[in-house]
Amino acid sequence: MLRRSGSIEFYVRDTGIGIAAENQKYLFDLFRQLDDSYSRRYDGLGIGLSIAQKIAEVLGATIRVESELGRGACFYFVVPVEVI
Repeated sequence: MLRRSGSIEFYVRDTGIGIAAENQKYLFDLFRQLDDSYSRRYDGLGIGLSIAQKIAEVLGATIRVESELGRGACFYFVVPVEVI
């Protein structure tokens, strides 16, 4: 967690398979799997990140990813806060 003036930034980093730059634009699409083949290695419906993005929008926050294929990914969630 990182606190900046007017916002708090959370992040989650992994050392997984990573996401190619050309596929990152699809990550937050509803029901989107980057590998849509029948023999894909990972399961899921493709709704988790789209739900996270909608929650971020409701909160006035942003969510983004930085990733490199073969080197894992880091997801950032920046929430605005009011300072009294």
